[in-house]
Amino acid sequence: MDGYEQSGGPSTSDIQMNHIGLEINVLPNVNGAHEVSQDELERELPFVDDGQIPLGELVSRTVQTIYAELTELAETMPNMSDAARKRTLAEWVVKTKKQVVKLYAVAKWSRDAAVVQKAMNITAFLTDQNQQFEEAIRGLKYAKESLDPARLRNHDLLTSLDVLTTGAYRRLPAVIKEWFVPTPPMTDEEVKKTLANVEDVMRYRLRMIDIIPLEMANYRIADGRVFFTVPSLFNASLCVRGAKTEDGWFFVDVEFLFNVGGDTTIMQDFPRKPTGPLKRLIADEADARLAFFLPVKEQQPAPPGVQVPPPPKLPEGVIDTPLVRVFNFLQMMSLSYQLEILWYQAERLRSLGWADFLTAEMSNDRKTLTLTYWIRKPAASGSGRPSTPRRIGGTLTISITKAEPQPSNSPSPQMPLNYQPRRSATARVLAELQQRSKLGERNCPSDTPESLFFDVRWEPQPNALGITVPAEAVRISPEELKVDPNDLDVVAMLQKVITCHARAILTVFQYAMQNGPTRNVFAHPDAIKLVVEDNSVHLRVHLCADEIVIVTIDSRTGRLNMRDTGDLAASSRAPRFMAISEILNNNPLLLPETLARLRITTITDLAVQKAEYLGLQCYRTRNFPPAELQKLGPTARGRLYIQLSMFPKHYLVLVITDEEFRFALISMKQLDDKYNSLELVDIGWLDVKRIHESDATLPADSKTKGPARLPRTAPAPEPGSPASFRLDSRVLRELYAYCCARVAYTKVEAQFKTRKIPYTYVTLPSGRALSATLHGLQSSLTHSIPLFCVQSSDILSGAPAKEAAMSNIRVIPLHWWADRQVQVVTCVKLKYVQQPVGKRASSSSSIIRPSKRIIYDSSQAMVSFLSEDVETCVEEFLEEWAKVSKMVVIAREVAQMATDKRWAGVRLLSFDLQTVELAYAPDYSVSITCTDQLSLTGGTYQLRFSRPREQSEDATVKRPNPHAEVEPFMRNILRHGRLGPSLRQLVELLQNSLPVVLQLEAIRSAAEQTGDSVDTFSKSAGWFRVLYSDLRHALDFRLMKGARILVHDASHSIFQGGDEGRRSSADSFFELLSVLQPIPEFSKTVDEVVRHVKSHHPRNLVCAVEIGIICDRVTVMTVGRLLHERILSRVPRST
Repeated sequence: MDGYEQSGGPSTSDIQMNHIGLEINVLPNVNGAHEVSQDELERELPFVDDGQIPLGELVSRTVQTIYAELTELAETMPNMSDAARKRTLAEWVVKTKKQVVKLYAVAKWSRDAAVVQKAMNITAFLTDQNQQFEEAIRGLKYAKESLDPARLRNHDLLTSLDVLTTGAYRRLPAVIKEWFVPTPPMTDEEVKKTLANVEDVMRYRLRMIDIIPLEMANYRIADGRVFFTVPSLFNASLCVRGAKTEDGWFFVDVEFLFNVGGDTTIMQDFPRKPTGPLKRLIADEADARLAFFLPVKEQQPAPPGVQVPPPPKLPEGVIDTPLVRVFNFLQMMSLSYQLEILWYQAERLRSLGWADFLTAEMSNDRKTLTLTYWIRKPAASGSGRPSTPRRIGGTLTISITKAEPQPSNSPSPQMPLNYQPRRSATARVLAELQQRSKLGERNCPSDTPESLFFDVRWEPQPNALGITVPAEAVRISPEELKVDPNDLDVVAMLQKVITCHARAILTVFQYAMQNGPTRNVFAHPDAIKLVVEDNSVHLRVHLCADEIVIVTIDSRTGRLNMRDTGDLAASSRAPRFMAISEILNNNPLLLPETLARLRITTITDLAVQKAEYLGLQCYRTRNFPPAELQKLGPTARGRLYIQLSMFPKHYLVLVITDEEFRFALISMKQLDDKYNSLELVDIGWLDVKRIHESDATLPADSKTKGPARLPRTAPAPEPGSPASFRLDSRVLRELYAYCCARVAYTKVEAQFKTRKIPYTYVTLPSGRALSATLHGLQSSLTHSIPLFCVQSSDILSGAPAKEAAMSNIRVIPLHWWADRQVQVVTCVKLKYVQQPVGKRASSSSSIIRPSKRIIYDSSQAMVSFLSEDVETCVEEFLEEWAKVSKMVVIAREVAQMATDKRWAGVRLLSFDLQTVELAYAPDYSVSITCTDQLSLTGGTYQLRFSRPREQSEDATVKRPNPHAEVEPFMRNILRHGRLGPSLRQLVELLQNSLPVVLQLEAIRSAAEQTGDSVDTFSKSAGWFRVLYSDLRHALDFRLMKGARILVHDASHSIFQGGDEGRRSSADSFFELLSVLQPIPEFSKTVDEVVRHVKSHHPRNLVCAVEIGIICDRVTVMTVGRLLHERILSRVPRST
């Protein structure tokens, strides 16, 4: 060793350190030695994973757990209340957060897992090495202690002689050879022969000796075993212990014949072919039953004081039947196995959110499974009050029951209702023949086959959900509740029972709603239907239109639920349905009444939606006292008030009854009380069927007067059906327009009645327009609504120019169909046609609109008067008629005067019903308008004098009409007497006074040029004056009859002398106050002027009178000019 160390090899300490796996520096190859790497050393270490699990498995389990909990929450939370749902979600988040934090900490720690693993491996290696050292020490110590007493025995001469003579040991025990010398294996042929012999023995015993239960009669022998197949129970294999009669059978294998339905993932927990401890348990029990009566081999004596029970022995005359015992055992095992699967499925269902509403109880003998569904916790009781007992929906009991043979042919009352004997009469005869042939007539078998089956009982709780259900409604045939081994699914069985129970309860609800207090609401066949689909059942309640409510009973909780089948717009109703469901679950008997109320609410909501879509202002309630609401009828269940925007005190009321809508137009007023209550003043019911007829007439009742029909629509649905509440937007819009028209007509009627004007209704023929002047002002309902017709002699009684109108006058309210101010148009046909003249007259159209309120159709001589206020339309019409009629009369008179030679120069320049412009002399015109025609003074005329301008004339040059100054006096002429003669008088006065005003204008202009202070003005319509600068002398021009003009000294009165009686009080008054002085030498001046004019105009009228000159209108300008010039030179001028 020392030499090896000196040669460079590893020392003893190095070898030991390397052996225990520590990190050492191995020397390089020396003398051919192999260099050991660190990886090789680590591979020699033992791998220890005690107390450790892979990180991936931990993460996978955590994620699967979180996902499973999320899935469970998604299934259970929709049925919770809002508070419970929030609380559950918060608790789950907190718990999951803790788990994720722990997982994160483990993941952080796992980064050092490799180092920890290496340390644990080294520790294990050192532990093993230490153990080896300790065992070596114990071995050496044992050798020391055992070798000391060892002694050499005497020589075995016999054995030595055998070995020397024969070469073998002849006196050694055979077991020594058997222990050390292996037995040669059997060949294939020997194996086949042995198995064939075994099969022959089993075949003989099955056919000649052993009693085989008829249920196991279907067997086959193969591979040295016999395979017994019992349908729907098991497939077992057995083998014999030997060929002797007393040799029994032993159990080999078994497979249970069932299939798990529903969630098949539990098959791994319940395999059909048991393995491991379960198989050993079954094999031990089966072998014990097969060898129950077999003779027991000699056993070692029992310890002192222990008494071993004697082995069981068969009584005399009793033959052992091991196959019957193993059949009974495996049959019970198969049924128990299936029952355990059903129990496991129920427990799994409880873990998925059913725990509070479902219990799964197994009896102590594990033969009975009881499922209780729809469990409700007892209500919380106050102090001193007994708690409410727990309420359940029913129980489903599945038990393994032994079928006893019936003593007679009649069914026994003690037998289960769903019992069916497993063996037929033929099978029982065959069993008896087998027993006699194998056992003889004097012997009997030790065991008999047991007929076990699943007894399924469903017991619904009486008055579940507070509803008494008839026994016939909750009866299910035994075949439907039979446990099917090929489809073990307790969830399906429970769902079937719950569905039947829910269907029975909902059927009772349906009957109560269709035959109880709400029969008027749900009596129609389409109103409520019971729908059964697959494993679900619900009540389909058709509230109205397309609104359908589904009433279900939650199969998990047994609570009543309501949901809507509408679109996404119905999602806002979910809180309402949740609140209603909560109330119903406290008292389910309120369901019919609740659905009736929900129906009214839904109908009202739909009507509100339609009204708001149309932009109408609607109210669900108004402050009417109960007594006032009774006026809308005792059958009213709901009301919707739609306010007429143009008439705020009127409402279109949608009265909701049990069968259909009723429509009413009401007017109300506010009472003067502390509650600000409203009172129904008038109610008018609308007959929608009559409204949609094509030939509706107006009734005589004042409350129903007005337009009476709407355009025809689709046929009305049957009253009482859900479709009868289908309110179309178009129908509602037309009804609203109808009510507006009705109110407008009522207001017009009130004005007619106030003025005592008789009226009638007329209807236009189909396809005929009201008037060309109203084109664009009509609605689709215009031809369906009658018009007012009044006589001109009635409505124009006392109005001016009533003779200008034809006898029939139509009054038509307009714009009641639109959301704007209602207008009334009054159409008057004139007796004669007067074509418009002037700028507003259009050659392409015969219709003109001179003002906002007047439209004139000259082709038909139709004048339409438009009133903006329906409540004053008659007054406004009379006022406008007074204007238009007078203008029409004036235009007609002017047109007639233009054709008369006596009125030379008169012609009509412009006419547009509002203004008449006429030329009373060449280049001189006047326009006439009138206002305030209904005043007590007879109205006012306005005259505007002008001079028509030719197209070639300069527009900037002013051309005043001197008659403008006399306009205040001229306009009063038209107010006296009849309009036609007054107009002729006005024109005559204008023509006669024209030379005078022209001369006065010339005098004024000349005075302005010379700087003289001369003033000209008019004193009345035919009286003009020239006032000189000293303000004491004046010259008057007065018009006289016969187109004569008097020019005289203003200081003298024309009523002196014999005409004293004709003097007016005004002339006398002004004469007293007069400060005018006679014009100096006025008589001389008159004579000079007369002589001068006669010399130049001998044929014209010019004569001198005492106070002046009388002349005609041809010479008045010359006379006036000459007099003015001479007077101006003789009167003193002011300084």
